[in-house]
Amino acid sequence: MQAGPAGPLESPETGPSIETSVAVGERPELGRPTVLRRPPPIRQTPTHCWIFYCVRKGACTGCGKTMSSSNIASCTRSRFPLISIHGLWGAATLLATIVTTTGRADDLQPGMNVIVTATRVPTPADEVLAPVVVIDRATIERSNAGDAAELLRFHAGLDIASNGGPGQPTAMFIRGAESNQALVLVDGIRINPGTIGLPGLQNIRPDMIERIEVVKGPRSALWGSDAIGGVVNVVTRRGSQDGWIAEAGYGAYDTKRASLNGGVGLGQSAALDVGVSWTDSDGFPTRATDDIDRGYDNLSANVALRADVGAAEVTVQHWRTAGTSEYSDFFLAPVDQDYVTSTTAAEVRLPVGAASEARVSVNHLEDEIQQNQSPDFLETDRDTLDAQYDWQLSKVHGLGVGAMYARERARSESYGEGFKSDTDTVNVHVQDRIAVGPHLAMLALGYTDHETAGSEVTWNAEYGYTFNAQRTRVYGLAGSGFRAPDATDRFGYGGNPDLKPERSQNYEIGVKHALTTRQSLTLSAFHTDIEDLIDFTVLSYDPFEGINENVAEARVEGIEASWVYTGSQWQARVEAIYQDPRDRADDSRLLRRAQESLTVGLTRAFGPVLFGLDVLATGDRKDFGLPQDVTLDGYVLADLTAQWRVTPSLSLIARVENLLDEDYELADTYNTADRGLYVSMRYAPRPPTEAGSSHGAPTQQDLHADRRRRQHRSRRRDAGAKGTRAGRGLWHGRRGEQRDRRGASGAGPARRRAGDADRNPARPVRPRWRTLHSRPSCNHCGARGST
Repeated sequence: MQAGPAGPLESPETGPSIETSVAVGERPELGRPTVLRRPPPIRQTPTHCWIFYCVRKGACTGCGKTMSSSNIASCTRSRFPLISIHGLWGAATLLATIVTTTGRADDLQPGMNVIVTATRVPTPADEVLAPVVVIDRATIERSNAGDAAELLRFHAGLDIASNGGPGQPTAMFIRGAESNQALVLVDGIRINPGTIGLPGLQNIRPDMIERIEVVKGPRSALWGSDAIGGVVNVVTRRGSQDGWIAEAGYGAYDTKRASLNGGVGLGQSAALDVGVSWTDSDGFPTRATDDIDRGYDNLSANVALRADVGAAEVTVQHWRTAGTSEYSDFFLAPVDQDYVTSTTAAEVRLPVGAASEARVSVNHLEDEIQQNQSPDFLETDRDTLDAQYDWQLSKVHGLGVGAMYARERARSESYGEGFKSDTDTVNVHVQDRIAVGPHLAMLALGYTDHETAGSEVTWNAEYGYTFNAQRTRVYGLAGSGFRAPDATDRFGYGGNPDLKPERSQNYEIGVKHALTTRQSLTLSAFHTDIEDLIDFTVLSYDPFEGINENVAEARVEGIEASWVYTGSQWQARVEAIYQDPRDRADDSRLLRRAQESLTVGLTRAFGPVLFGLDVLATGDRKDFGLPQDVTLDGYVLADLTAQWRVTPSLSLIARVENLLDEDYELADTYNTADRGLYVSMRYAPRPPTEAGSSHGAPTQQDLHADRRRRQHRSRRRDAGAKGTRAGRGLWHGRRGEQRDRRGASGAGPARRRAGDADRNPARPVRPRWRTLHSRPSCNHCGARGST
């Protein structure tokens, strides 16, 4: 359903890529290829397909496999990928250009365009009906962003509110839902704390991120509590696949950054990934009435060991982010706090038979905030056991079941009052996925047993129908979600142990349409009802007392649209949303959420230089105020970026934040950044590609340089062959091989070119790229073509 790129823009690390609000797929090294993934049909026909030969002396340079005219398309470890220069490929071909993978059209599973978060299994993007935003590595590199929240705010339906400068508490509202109704994952591990604190998006460093997947709408049936507004999954990087990459930068407010990511292969069946990132900033005053700069520092690290043990894949991984955040309290006194969030996980994936897979993981979360000027603190420890089994019943039908047990320990102390709470939670789910011709469907049912909040049943039902030569899809979605009360709701100030979960019902209809092979359009309308919202009810004003109760209700209605254009030099993305989040008790607008917003992303390549412009225009919002709520003005925020690839290994990146120097507020009385310049230098040496390895797709410069090296070697071999038919066969690839089989009575043009080489061996004829002009199919991958 997506228009493929005509010539994807390139990343120094990951090669050709595309920035889009529609799911653009996952690099295959992030998830093991599984029998559960079914290749989506290639729905775009290339007009031109230019190919580099990989045949030398009858063998593939990538894997050494003996090649011939009949099996050239069967090499799966070729050194040179299929490069689509003018072709318009579908979603599967787009990912094939992102990663260095070559194969037949029916063997594209390792490089398929897949989404994991929406269904908990790798699913082709064309079969994901839920609205999804994917921020890939190339977009992250170009943005030069300071944290994960800055990457998310330039997408419609994701409202960001921050209490001041870098490192300050940041809230995200997905399609009008509350900030604590969005589930945040790191590598599939829940990092939402058990206390009232928000997941620390401001502490997740972009240097450590490979990609971010956002699923809008309820997903509690698959992920459990908190997934009312949606799910955000941050996938960390795999250095052993990318090679060693170092980066250093400097910017406004004396912000200094440095990072190193890489890894090593441990034999043929294991790899060790390592990453570290450091940030230090003097910051600026967090409060509008203050003049003291409040700084921030962060040190993040990630290490993962992956190994094949027999038929199983075993992964042990640890991610940690920690540092100090300074701010001004309500009385403008300078204070600071130490924070740490870490996840540790061990996972085993095991194929079972030819069409199923079992996965078992054990993970541990630590989340802690410690005040340095008082004994106040927040602390969450969570141990989770997660098991999942998926199998493909047929080519069109996949079924999955899963179960999770979590033991959470939450502790808190605030203004002399504290609590301790241990909570057990059990989740089970079953999911059915069906894809028959133009029909797509997904059904999911989840059951959660919360130790104090009781049990809850949630569900998702989705259906889509494709028509108009597979260019148009209409779909309908329905589902429910819930959020179990956290420990602070139950035992903090105004705590009530008898609280029930917050519940939601969501409905959505939409259409996705490919306007042309370069453009796609999506339009949807959604309606969400949320009931049993937890609210603080005042019991007495003197003394001031109250209790948390399930008394509030909310309704969110909206329309969302997006348009994506992908060209050889230009890329454009426009997203817009109109939403009406209302408190049903008094029909007032919910706080810190704009009714309308528009985001625009433009990217233009000029040879080795890539320019980008990101714009966010949003309407006014309500915020807390005394004696009544205040209104925050709307604003237009623009970021200008530039990326210059000086050499194949060295890149310079610059970002002008708040280009228009807009004076705006995300929270009442809290400052935001002025116009500022941030620059960085990235060094990504690309060692010689070994068979079976992947360091990102080679760029045009790499391919031309390699072609010249191959020509030079061929000239030397040709001089040794002295014009024989064997030497001529080297020059003409498969044509020479075919002529050798036919004998001296070869076809006219090929024979004349061979004669030219015989007459002047010192000046051999250049090898020629094959095209699809007047050919029924591509000689390399088998894709059908036309003139």
